[in-house]
Amino acid sequence: MALVNAGVVVLDCAEPERLAEFYKGLLGAQESDVSANRIEIEGPGGFRMAFRRDVNATPPSWPRPENSLQVHLDFVVADLDEAERAIVGLGGRPVEAKDPVGPHEERGFSDPAGHSFTLRHALAPTAPKQG
Repeated sequence: MALVNAGVVVLDCAEPERLAEFYKGLLGAQESDVSANRIEIEGPGGFRMAFRRDVNATPPSWPRPENSLQVHLDFVVADLDEAERAIVGLGGRPVEAKDPVGPHEERGFSDPAGHSFTLRHALAPTAPKQG
């Protein structure tokens, strides 16, 4: 028997309203629960995220080496160029990172609050991931 029945990815940020709008646009999601300090959204496939107000939140500096990446979101898309244009239109920004090694083409971004995420176009893997 599972100890946990459901989970939600929660991002701390200074402006949850702004971040919720960004991810609603990115995921085609709708608000499912709203309070003064937390907004939860749910995407068409049931993926849930929440944005919790933290007035002292500071964005990570990844990919700069002085602050290593702690966690990021990974999204699979059909068209990387189209998705990138939409993300920039929603207020996200590309981040520079070295080219990935392996069978996936990936691009790194940050949302309007500075949280890192990756867009990935999955190809059929030809070998196990190394490292």
